[in-house]
Amino acid sequence: MTSQECLDLLRGVKDVAFATVDEQGRPQNRIVDVMIAEEGSIYFCTARGKDFYHQLLATGRAAVTGMDAAYRMVRLDGRVTRLGEQRAWIDRIFAENPPMETTYPGESRYILEPFRLEPDRIEFFDIGGEHPLREVVLDRDRETSLFVIGDGCIGCGTCAAACPHGCIAEGTPFAIDQSLCLRCGLCSESCPVQAIGRRR
Repeated sequence: MTSQECLDLLRGVKDVAFATVDEQGRPQNRIVDVMIAEEGSIYFCTARGKDFYHQLLATGRAAVTGMDAAYRMVRLDGRVTRLGEQRAWIDRIFAENPPMETTYPGESRYILEPFRLEPDRIEFFDIGGEHPLREVVLDRDRETSLFVIGDGCIGCGTCAAACPHGCIAEGTPFAIDQSLCLRCGLCSESCPVQAIGRRR
């Protein structure tokens, strides 16, 4: 999957979960429509009276998760920007999302403010196939947390037997296929010599 394909998947799902934090640092979550997905960003809107609006302005960040009917999921987080030319953007959003007219008829639409979310990180999951797939599609920080089998591995195979997805292969040391690993940690918990740990 490319970054844009992941954003298009969220646009196809449309109603996805957006997460922010409030003034006390508590997590907040709600369903928001992805109105446009183009040029590496997603676009959405919210009303100026909502807590969501004020949290976006205060932190400039949000996280988004959505899953389609085929059990393909995209999770991302990134920087949020309130867009200029508010009326032009809102008119475009309404033109591309006609059901919005029912919720905000006529001039009431202009209580909404348009935002762009530019991802810093995108993860793609496909749990609908025989083997779950996890892929880091974009990581601007180029850092992720993985389970890795170190040189202390004694080759007993306990980790491979414990892995629910069969993503550990025999070797010296044994090796984890990171494209299949769901980071559950069962291999690490089952290793008798603590040879498996998280690495960034």
